[in-house]
Amino acid sequence: MQIPINEDDVFLIIDVQSDFCPGGALAVADGDAVVPIVNRLADRFQHVVLTQDWHPLRHSSFATSHLGSAPFDTISMPYGQQTLWPDHCVQGTSGAGFHPQLATERAELVIRKGFRPEIDSYSAFYENDRRTPTGLAGYLRERGLQRIFLAGLATDFCVYYSAVDARRLGFAAVLIEAGCRAIGLAGSLDAAWAGMAAAGVQRIGDLA
Repeated sequence: MQIPINEDDVFLIIDVQSDFCPGGALAVADGDAVVPIVNRLADRFQHVVLTQDWHPLRHSSFATSHLGSAPFDTISMPYGQQTLWPDHCVQGTSGAGFHPQLATERAELVIRKGFRPEIDSYSAFYENDRRTPTGLAGYLRERGLQRIFLAGLATDFCVYYSAVDARRLGFAAVLIEAGCRAIGLAGSLDAAWAGMAAAGVQRIGDLA
């Protein structure tokens, strides 16, 4: 789809990290296929921001932190329902690093999320309590950036939450589907598409 890119647009690349790619601890099917697409898209923008999942050991969202639980179980946390994950993106490990072919040189900001042991963080803007900010919104506003294009991993979790929060905060949001891949838990992708549509997120296949 042909959309002119403006000086006040920003490309937000979500969690293109080794643990979310084939061979990683929480691999998204075909996740590494987004890397050349994201690199190509980034060349179109003056402003690029990355997010990076950055968990301490024994993070509360890890199934191994809850006796008798298994990955992808759901438990109640003080902030609501939480999916439990395999240990992934542990601070300082190779799995937490960006995919080695991801072009990161032009990134103006890297937002690390999920570093608080007691709470997970899907969105680039808020922890999963939906109240604790990452600071990204303030950064974008101070820079005068108004429209956010999103791609990365995974469509049905971190990309989805980030896009909906962008709209909740008053930014225009455009999801580039070619640059995303989904985890695909039961019903998660359908719920993500519905939630993004309801929030007013624009969904395009690619940038022409």
